[in-house]
Amino acid sequence: MEVNQLTAHELLDKLKNKQVVFKDIMEALYVRIQAVEPKVKAYARFKSENKLSLNPQTNGLLGGLPITIKDNICTEGLNTECCSKILGNFRPPYDATVINKLKTAGSSIFPLKANMDEFAFGSSTENSYFGSTHNPWNLECVPGGSSGGSAAAVASDEAIWALGSDTGGSIRQPASFCGVVGLKPTYGRVSRFGLIAFASSLDQIGPITKDVEDAAILTRIISGYDPNDSTSVNQDVPDYTNNLGKDIKGLKIGIPKEYFIDGMDVEVKRVIEEAINKLESLGVISSKVTLPHTQYAVPVYYIIATAEASSNLARFDGVQYGYRAKSDNLIEMYKKTRAEGFGEEAKRRIILGTFVLSHGYYDAYYLRALKVRTLIKNDFDTVFKDFDCMVTPTSPTPAFKIGERAADPLKMYLSDIYTISVNLAGIPAISIPCGFTKKGLPVGLQIMAKPFNEEMLFRLAYAFEQNTQWHKIKPRL
Repeated sequence: MEVNQLTAHELLDKLKNKQVVFKDIMEALYVRIQAVEPKVKAYARFKSENKLSLNPQTNGLLGGLPITIKDNICTEGLNTECCSKILGNFRPPYDATVINKLKTAGSSIFPLKANMDEFAFGSSTENSYFGSTHNPWNLECVPGGSSGGSAAAVASDEAIWALGSDTGGSIRQPASFCGVVGLKPTYGRVSRFGLIAFASSLDQIGPITKDVEDAAILTRIISGYDPNDSTSVNQDVPDYTNNLGKDIKGLKIGIPKEYFIDGMDVEVKRVIEEAINKLESLGVISSKVTLPHTQYAVPVYYIIATAEASSNLARFDGVQYGYRAKSDNLIEMYKKTRAEGFGEEAKRRIILGTFVLSHGYYDAYYLRALKVRTLIKNDFDTVFKDFDCMVTPTSPTPAFKIGERAADPLKMYLSDIYTISVNLAGIPAISIPCGFTKKGLPVGLQIMAKPFNEEMLFRLAYAFEQNTQWHKIKPRL
């Protein structure tokens, strides 16, 4: 097995025992990226003639181990553009808090940023200014989104591990489509300082990795209170690896009946049912539960998320940084910059968000959506009084073809129907590989837990992973 195919924890052991050195890892990644990146397109500004060089941060727990970062997380001196023309060549003067934490732990920040849907607006990584990313399992399919570049890089062994962001499923859905592990932590567990905001009450940074142990390691490193983030929660961060390997016999898992309805792909349903049977064979106790307000999750999400996006993106006007259109007067410069700088999906969401916040519509749409959001959260609180976790599909379908849903925004938005409730409720959730369709596309199992109980997620996910082989199967590129 090549060095770049190993998990982070395997590489950390080899670095500690001097079986490999940092140079070996970077050279293996460089060879792999040169070979497959022209097909996968996981990175935003890849040029085949560029030699990737990196000075390792050799001190600390991670011994210089490189990590790939999504293009909406600020990295000092390294382009951070949200894969949008309007932020072209923007280089932040500071690191996001998660980047500081990674550097302190001894990680090296990979010099290429992962591709993504522009400003995280999408479920397919087709909305990037740099072009679409392709799914390593089938290059005609999308990798999911908006963290599709991060997931595709990890799945294709172009990255050891990666960071993404999750506003409505943007870590978990691409993790499912690409057959890797993706965690959305509890809202407030990981600092958002330095994450270029999409929807501030929903966004959360999280790991995308090759296995559950790597996700546990990385989550601990990036978690913790940050006074620079007003939504950060001052709560102790446990060592999540301590719970790995604990017996899961007797744990109670709920199966929400609202997630198993007509419209779910039959292959996905089959794989998920087999995964639940596997968990039951390991001793968990499953029961049907109800989340009665699930049907309102999609409209509530796309009201709140677009409203917050409209507000957050108002700052991109060509004045302080990024792209600026040429014009003879200030007002025309604003108009031209935003018209030329934003892609079609970004414009659609800004317009929708501006509408629901406008006079005469605020109470009818935005305020009502906030009230229904509370009802959705209450549904989860009620179930978690009696259950340790809930288990669902991550996505109702496997990866779909590139371009298949591009002309139908509503159909694209429904791709996130199983993930957005987690963001609305602020709870943690993880997607892990649990099988394949007959056409060889990965399927992800989503596990949800009560707020700040990531330990339970890792415990259950690790038990399933260690008793199956799905996470070890690699795409053939």
